[in-house]
Amino acid sequence: MPAALVESGWQVTVITPSYGIFHDLPGATILGTVDAGFRGATQIVDVYEVPGSEPRVRNIAFEHPVFSPLGPGKIYCGDEPERPFATDANKFAFFGAAAAAWIEQSPNRPEVVHLHDWHAAFYLLQRNFAPEFVRLRDIRTVFTIHNLAYQGTRPLRADESSLESWFPDLNYDVTLLRDPANTDCINPMALAIRSADKISTVSPTYATEIRQPSDKARGFVGGEGLEVQLDDAAKADRLVGILNGCVYRGKSGRRPAWKRIVTLATDQVTAWLESEPGAVDQELARSRLAALPDERPEQVLVSIGRLVRQKMSLFFEELVDGRTTLEQIAAQLGHNGKFILLGSGEAELEQRVLEIAKRCEQLIFLRGYSETLADPLYRGGDLFLMPSSFEPCGISQMLAMRAAQPCVVHGVGGLRDTVEHDRTGFVFAGNTPGEQAAEFVTTVQQALALKANDADRWQRICIRAASQRFGWEQSAQQTVEHLYGFAD
Repeated sequence: MPAALVESGWQVTVITPSYGIFHDLPGATILGTVDAGFRGATQIVDVYEVPGSEPRVRNIAFEHPVFSPLGPGKIYCGDEPERPFATDANKFAFFGAAAAAWIEQSPNRPEVVHLHDWHAAFYLLQRNFAPEFVRLRDIRTVFTIHNLAYQGTRPLRADESSLESWFPDLNYDVTLLRDPANTDCINPMALAIRSADKISTVSPTYATEIRQPSDKARGFVGGEGLEVQLDDAAKADRLVGILNGCVYRGKSGRRPAWKRIVTLATDQVTAWLESEPGAVDQELARSRLAALPDERPEQVLVSIGRLVRQKMSLFFEELVDGRTTLEQIAAQLGHNGKFILLGSGEAELEQRVLEIAKRCEQLIFLRGYSETLADPLYRGGDLFLMPSSFEPCGISQMLAMRAAQPCVVHGVGGLRDTVEHDRTGFVFAGNTPGEQAAEFVTTVQQALALKANDADRWQRICIRAASQRFGWEQSAQQTVEHLYGFAD
């Protein structure tokens, strides 16, 4: 988005914590310091300018020990379940204070401040309530929701990671920032929804879904407790859905040879084993890769993504025969196909995939992530599976489609906005998680049958998938018009 905004004539600065690493990148230069109030004291934050992939975008990184509590490069800290977001909220509350101070003292203050997710929403604490930042209220501030499932909720007080611990002298209006369900907590996502000038989500359908309450019985994920606030914002013409983009640079190249994919996967698993000697899942993956035939299987299914409940719940749904969806899909491949699943995430879900992989020889579980491996899998698979329970936008389906690999997707959020059933891919639905899982299996079966029995129609779907364009240029144009208020 920053690069696309630059192309449309905007000057763009991206601000992020350094996390103990960005300030050490080659070419980084220190610009000075900024004083930020935190925990009742003035903290000195080092400010660096860091080169990026788009030279016309300015990248600013704030360096301070609070931004790397677990050591350099550890972005998220993963606190225990009874204290969710505790360590991360410390760093992002401080980041909001530092950002407000830096913008306030900048000689050329911006026309728009664009915040992303709960992590950046703490800036609004300073803009709305701190008297030293009253001038920031004249700057248009917009907020983009990338995933409403993560809201950063923390106590108002009586905790090391709480609003009054971070900013003990802040005179705040609790009605603007409290969590609707836990009224003794601050919800930075709710604060941003209530007080930003404009709000966006990363797809039009997601903007509609989150105005409705979530319903587990229906398998529907909606506003996650913030549906009333979001519906109010929509009625006030403050909420808009703008689809995220994908980068298109020429042709994706020839489909990689099967041996090339296997070699890359084997090399990656070997590297993972060097850092995790004896890891059971990596050892299983290595043995499965070694047993693969030289000839490409008739069907190669691919799934790439984070192993979190949002992405994996429908894979684990039990069907009428007692098997999970993942087991049924793998089993239906028989001896003529393989299912390659690349990803990592929650330890419990990684373990569940491993247990299924032990039982299903068709399933190759590659626990981890590798860009060099992901790219040939996007280009080399026959059918990409993305059964997210909800999906604010999704990028994996765009990357697969870009490489002419049709997708089977759940018709929610950005998946619904990017994949057209029987034309550019395959879309399933259902009124309950059980129905959705059954429809998922059936849709995969139908897609594979089409590939096997109607090569011409299958090829047309592949070509149409590859011809779709979800460009950042359009996203940037809509952002400028609908969020920034600068219509042509």
